[in-house]
Amino acid sequence: MSGAPVGRPPRARRSTLAVPASSDRMIEKAQSLPADEVFLDLEDAVAPDAKEAARRNAVTALTEGDWQGKTRVVRINDATTAWAHRDVVEVVERAGAHLDCLLLPKVTGPAHVHWLDLLLGQVERSVGLPVGRIGIEAQIEDAAGLLHVEAVAAASPRLEALVFGPADFMASLAM
Repeated sequence: MSGAPVGRPPRARRSTLAVPASSDRMIEKAQSLPADEVFLDLEDAVAPDAKEAARRNAVTALTEGDWQGKTRVVRINDATTAWAHRDVVEVVERAGAHLDCLLLPKVTGPAHVHWLDLLLGQVERSVGLPVGRIGIEAQIEDAAGLLHVEAVAAASPRLEALVFGPADFMASLAM
């Protein structure tokens, strides 16, 4: 793990707005809406053939947008996909100074959080950001994740929030 949080104040998350990073129009609109947090989605809301363009859009939105004090989050693709590593590296290298947290979906145990914590620390170091500056939100979306939620919650000092994904959770239980 990369160590204690650096320069990350507590953040209100009374309302969170999910925005597909593939939609310029929705990104622009989200900047003016009264949400505490906006997450630019690279995962479920983005088709596989649009992932790279969505990643570029997220970087542009973070670096050029007026987020009016909102917590700025990018939901990357899940750690087991071919996109997750590039999501972290490209977003943090190009827009890490304008990013508050990464939202990691489909977390089934602490190993997923450890992976993201380690990679974030490496990329932060490489671009001169304080290690630990960018927080992590872990999304629990299946029964395995719920069974390991305490270990997930303790997996990194970067962890700022646990997010429950009810639709995927219900699907994992065949409900």
